[in-house]
Amino acid sequence: MFKGSIVAIVTPFKKGRVDEKALGDLIDWHIKQGTKAIVPCGTTGESATLDYKEHYRVIRFTVEAVGRRVPVIAGTGANSTDETVMITKEAKKARADAALVVTPYYNKPTQEGLYRHYKILAEAVDLPIILYNVPGRTAVNMLPPTVARLSAIKNIVGIKEATGDLKQVSEVIRLCGDGFTVLSGDDFTTLPLMALGGKGVISVSANVAPKMVADMCRYWEKGKFDEARKLHFKLEPLNASMFIETNPIPVKTALAMMGRIAEEFRMPLCEMVPANREKLAKVLKDLKLI
Repeated sequence: MFKGSIVAIVTPFKKGRVDEKALGDLIDWHIKQGTKAIVPCGTTGESATLDYKEHYRVIRFTVEAVGRRVPVIAGTGANSTDETVMITKEAKKARADAALVVTPYYNKPTQEGLYRHYKILAEAVDLPIILYNVPGRTAVNMLPPTVARLSAIKNIVGIKEATGDLKQVSEVIRLCGDGFTVLSGDDFTTLPLMALGGKGVISVSANVAPKMVADMCRYWEKGKFDEARKLHFKLEPLNASMFIETNPIPVKTALAMMGRIAEEFRMPLCEMVPANREKLAKVLKDLKLI
């Protein structure tokens, strides 16, 4: 159900409010370009600065705009277990197909605490759950044995692995087996992760180049390895440019340069410095995206 290019979609803003027109247009564009699922309210969607009403509305709007054409995987993680359960229940009410749940951030739970957090969530909400491990953001690394324990729970169906550590990814895949979906959380590791047995990517770069990311995943699935590798190398400058400043500043700036959204962020995120903006523009021009 969850494979190929999955976009961690931005949340467009206009004059301080969610720009639903722009979001709907992005969703239609993604589906036409081959994106296999949409993730609203992730890190790239600036979930940390959405209030509860906005968070729930963005999920509901995305589900309605997608219209069952592809799965919707709602970002519902928080650093409190009770809050995570509450948000995930709202995602289920909104008819999301699954929840992407980041490890609790800042409070640095132990491996046992992580296990109990997700077990409580899985028992409280009957919805497919995709774990999300991104220690660079959360200050905690969910280790492969913990992932393996969680993979035994029926509705914990996969993980977005954003450590950038292919040794750890390999261990997760070895311990969890083929029935557990492992997705890249770092665009630069998508192809090597798929070579290890991963199923695809929850992508930042797909916001800007959805067809290229989707084609790379599709070529790999079909055994067209040379074609997939060519796109991997073609995408590398874009992948790097998406992180020359804090995500989602570069990706939203790129989409604004492409005329798809307004260049607007929620504080404390702000516009790019001129030197980085020039670097980003060059990458987009080289790929004929602007």
